[in-house]
Amino acid sequence: MASLSIKEKIGYALGDGAANIAWRGVSTFLFIFYTDVFGLSPAAVGLLFLIARFGDGISDVLMGIICDRTNTKHGKFRPWILWSAIPLGVILSLLFMSPDFSPTGKLVYAYTAYIVFTLIYTANNIPYGALMAVMTGDDKERTSLGSYRMVGAFVGGMVVQGALLFLVAYFGNINPDITVSKLDDKKYEVTVFTTQEVKNVNIKTKEGIGTFIWADTALTENTPTQGKSFTMDANKPYSFVVAGEENLTSEQITIVDQKRGYSNAIYLLSFFLSIFMIITFLTTKERVLPPKNQVTNLGQDLKDLIRNRPWMVLLGIGVLFSVFNSIKQGIVVIYFTHYLHNPLLTASFLIALAFASIGGAMITAPLGKRFGKRNLFIYALIFSGLVNVLFMFCSPSDTIGIFVIGIIGEIGAAVFPTLFFAMLGDAADYSEFKNGRRATGLVYSAGSFATKFGGGIAGAIIGLVLASFHYDGQSEAAIQGAIPGIVMLMSWIPAIIAMIAAGFMVLYPLTQAKMDEITSELSRRRANETVPILE
Repeated sequence: MASLSIKEKIGYALGDGAANIAWRGVSTFLFIFYTDVFGLSPAAVGLLFLIARFGDGISDVLMGIICDRTNTKHGKFRPWILWSAIPLGVILSLLFMSPDFSPTGKLVYAYTAYIVFTLIYTANNIPYGALMAVMTGDDKERTSLGSYRMVGAFVGGMVVQGALLFLVAYFGNINPDITVSKLDDKKYEVTVFTTQEVKNVNIKTKEGIGTFIWADTALTENTPTQGKSFTMDANKPYSFVVAGEENLTSEQITIVDQKRGYSNAIYLLSFFLSIFMIITFLTTKERVLPPKNQVTNLGQDLKDLIRNRPWMVLLGIGVLFSVFNSIKQGIVVIYFTHYLHNPLLTASFLIALAFASIGGAMITAPLGKRFGKRNLFIYALIFSGLVNVLFMFCSPSDTIGIFVIGIIGEIGAAVFPTLFFAMLGDAADYSEFKNGRRATGLVYSAGSFATKFGGGIAGAIIGLVLASFHYDGQSEAAIQGAIPGIVMLMSWIPAIIAMIAAGFMVLYPLTQAKMDEITSELSRRRANETVPILE
């Protein structure tokens, strides 16, 4: 069986790079955008994520059924990648807009934009995932393709997670009048003033070291933090006492309009998302088709799916590892913003994790050959969970330790999605081997349902935990009171999820020996059929 070219593997990987501009941008930044910038409560955001993701899971299954019944000269799955490329970029941009509506209007807008986003993302990502299984019938080559895919995914994640906050700072710069008066050694009074009203600004020093308190000592919410978020009225001065940095000047103070910054930054990233998706369509081919004598039968497809034990196990695993990863991604910006008081350091942390993820994805294929996919998945879950617990012992000043723990844990966590999507292809092969029928889109759609629903559960967990600690992203006192909950979400809560997933993975029945048998038998069957290669 011929190997895939490097060009085709890279072209396929660009698609997941594009998808992760959307997916990781939403999973990492949307929660804090909705609470700290758009002004929604954490409980409302958590409920939104849970409801929308559950409905999204149902649409995943429907999309898989549609894909399996799509027949064009370009194949079943590639056309959907092309058709959805531009709409996905547009709806991502709308998701990070913050219109000046009433509280009810904001909630309606958030639900509408998020649900439409999930539908368009589904129309793009279900066919993209299923495409892997029909580009090659070799399970080992599919694992290699999965590694390329995950490298692309992590590079896309690295771009959005590493660049977004800096783009927000660049596009959100409002150029106010700033005066700095020295009070004593390493202490200054900073006064800012603007002629325009800005609903949500963030002020900090460029170095991110100086701590801010309001100069008005009568204010009750006046905890020293490395930056402040507040609403600026037009033509009204705002004064702070800044301590901890020497020779402070007005050029070293940054004030960012977060609403405008987020919107313009996402516009730029959405453009590249659409371009990369189009490249994926142009550089890939579909080669594996259903058996020639297969008759379309939705009822039989669903029966085959329910009886597919490897797929059933993967369904549960997909939910669990998605909860694990989504909690970590959803809390990290809040953790760095409100626990370390250094939001821009989030970008460096996420870039470091992205490089670790790329390394983890690249070693997955050789480790999978040595240990088998099932065993490697179990080892990676246990390893990542144990490492993640160590965050609970880190203080805000333990920056190096936080980075080291994050990097080591992420190497193991990168194995999950790399193996998972390759194993869904194995489950599709198992169904064809056992039943003589293939419904690739349905297999991948249900797997996508698991990962998206897991993300919804994670969002609900984050919202409920923060709400239980009375978190309010626009109240400094409430934020400080929620610090224990933020640390819990960063450390032992996702670790428990990983351990449960490791136990569940023991039930997965497809060993490497079994997959070798399945691949050999399916190759023999296909050799007796004459099927066209779709361009």
